[in-house]
Amino acid sequence: MLEGKKILVTGPTGQVALPLTLSLCANNDVWGTARFSDAAKRQQLEAAGVTCVALDLGTGEFEDLPTDFDYVLNLAVARANDADFDADLRANAESVGLLMAHCRNAKAFLHCSSTAVYHPKGRQPIFETDPLGDNHRVMMPTYSIAKIAAEAVARTAARQFDLPTVITRLNTPYGNNGGWMYYHLLMMKNGVEIPVHSDGPSVYTPIHEDDINAAFPALLEHASTPALTVNVCGQEHVSIEEWCEYMAELCGLEAKIAPTDQTLESVVSDSSKLQSLVGPAKVGWQEGLRRMIEARHPDWLV
Repeated sequence: MLEGKKILVTGPTGQVALPLTLSLCANNDVWGTARFSDAAKRQQLEAAGVTCVALDLGTGEFEDLPTDFDYVLNLAVARANDADFDADLRANAESVGLLMAHCRNAKAFLHCSSTAVYHPKGRQPIFETDPLGDNHRVMMPTYSIAKIAAEAVARTAARQFDLPTVITRLNTPYGNNGGWMYYHLLMMKNGVEIPVHSDGPSVYTPIHEDDINAAFPALLEHASTPALTVNVCGQEHVSIEEWCEYMAELCGLEAKIAPTDQTLESVVSDSSKLQSLVGPAKVGWQEGLRRMIEARHPDWLV
């Protein structure tokens, strides 16, 4: 638990960052920065005590942002819809270096990355030392490359500014604030087919938002120079087919599975390093999914 610290969270309106920011602001002076195009989310954050500063990280214009943060958690992400690599590298990678330069006096910096950086490995667990690749190109052309570039920038800035840094490679986050699994639930509710890779089953290693909220602050204690890189995931390897069937059973729906090559392949990550640093995830995937549905659509449960 962090208490009495001044903390900056970037992208605090996001699926992962919103519950994390709200959990941190209970005992800390938390600031959030984003474009804040969603006024309702900004109001929610401010009502909880978060100081919100509207800016575009890619510009590097941080005049309204203090420099005396104890900790920085960078969860901001931008996605271009037209494969605009220049825009995405500026927004996702250059912005990391600019932010780390601005906050170089922090005690630690956490950069949230993704298991999208790994070269596909089928259904074998991926370790932090495994080869990198472009496993998201089929759906998001710039995503994996921008994530890899952002990690490289974070590694460089950690050394340049002697700023202890941890890079978290996140695998399938979900919870009461939504996530990929929630979109699958909505698709089933509307009778839409769920795409899975033709090399099935499509297996991932999901982690509930409660476990993220516990792991991220704890990992700040292990930030280092050179930067530490760690997979952030649960211990259970679960397929899209399994979690859709489970949610379908809970809600009396039909899971229409549609194999295709035009979707993501399995990404199974190993959590040994994470467990050695901060302990195991505690929320099982079935419990987490039931809680998600109870929180968002309790009337859908049968």
